[in-house]
Amino acid sequence: MTSPFDLTGRSALVTGAARGLGRAIALALADAGADVALGLRDKSADNGLAKEIEAKGRRALPLQMDVLDLSQGRAAIDSTIAAFGKLDILVNNAGGGVDERPVEDYAEDVYNFVLDINVKSTFFLTQHAGKHMLARGQGAIVNMGSQAGAIALPGEAVYCLSKAAVSHMTKCFAVEWGGKNVRVNCVAPTFIETDGTADMLARPAFKAEVIERIAALHRIGQPREVADAVVFLASDAASLITGQTLLIDGGWTAR
Repeated sequence: MTSPFDLTGRSALVTGAARGLGRAIALALADAGADVALGLRDKSADNGLAKEIEAKGRRALPLQMDVLDLSQGRAAIDSTIAAFGKLDILVNNAGGGVDERPVEDYAEDVYNFVLDINVKSTFFLTQHAGKHMLARGQGAIVNMGSQAGAIALPGEAVYCLSKAAVSHMTKCFAVEWGGKNVRVNCVAPTFIETDGTADMLARPAFKAEVIERIAALHRIGQPREVADAVVFLASDAASLITGQTLLIDGGWTAR
């Protein structure tokens, strides 16, 4: 019997795939059997990821895909469909924030940047990929949220509200598309040990506070712990799950 976690014969596109969580997710999808298109802000700099995926016996497709440029994003989705014949899985991993600052100091351009990269890109890339999935009558989309969307982190108000928007957006898409067998879910990690968090976690006092706040497990998460959850939500093992945000936070928000 085939495992419900098996993604053999399926194709996926991961945005922000070059490093950190995106890289781990792309590799985990390939391990599960999927061919993987790699959305890259710089197509020439995948840090060897395509070769790693091909070494697993899967197809890899590096694509120019700065998610702040929606025309690039749509073109990357179309290229994935042209190369693989279909798109079964979209992972909206790319996103970001800015340095901490009090709410009274946020400038409009900073606000717009955070909303564009986290909310606007996720909405319109999901919309474009979803049209293909709706026509086929199947598909799975996994958005990258954050525990910041469920709590208030001082100094990160705009990032928090943007990730809350991603979580609620996930519900809206899921409710509208469920009847066509297109599932939309969200993962919401805590602090994960990546190059993107390295500077923050290099501060001993900050790291100690984070470990303390991760109330149940008291440790920093690893990229594969998020990637495996994405594989689950993209697979048939999650066939009755849609519109959900899965907190991968070691118990932070349970406190």
